[in-house]
Amino acid sequence: MGTGADGGEQRRQEFDAFYAATAPRLVTVVHALTGDRAEAEDAVQEAYARAWERWPKLCAGGDPAPWVRTVALRLAVSTWRKARNRLRAHFRHGPPPDVPAVAPDHVALIDALRTLPVEQRTAVVLHHLLGLPTAEVARETGASDAAVRARLSRARKALRAQLGEERGAAGRGAPGGRPVAGPRLRAGKGNPPL
Repeated sequence: MGTGADGGEQRRQEFDAFYAATAPRLVTVVHALTGDRAEAEDAVQEAYARAWERWPKLCAGGDPAPWVRTVALRLAVSTWRKARNRLRAHFRHGPPPDVPAVAPDHVALIDALRTLPVEQRTAVVLHHLLGLPTAEVARETGASDAAVRARLSRARKALRAQLGEERGAAGRGAPGGRPVAGPRLRAGKGNPPL
């Protein structure tokens, strides 16, 4: 194998030839093991991707086919074991409980949160949904406490506008002209956590 651009091209050609010569048979072997053609193809593709990352080292060690075959078989067995364990758990514990329907207010809140800039959305979720104090939100996000409070303020204003909760939108308001709080941001019985 050469070095530089020609070496890279030669390396790619060697790998392509190896793949074309060995992949179909390996898919057949893994398919026979798993009984699932799609899983076999996935395992084999992952094995070849891993082989490409180590190609010079694999070639230096001799025939790379046993290494690729071992990786593909291990990946397939791992996938098969995970599926088997999921099936066993299903039979042992029964089907998962029914998930309650999501309240329309919750859907509207999630949609409104998606429109916020990431920094504001993160501050709202950490502070209002997880109940973290602003100082903790600041530590987790790497922002100052003042920046977190500003983000929360801007986010609340944007959410009120998005959710139609400005004072004039609903025709109601608190004494002193303050808008009435919109849908609760905290998780509870009616609002599953995000």
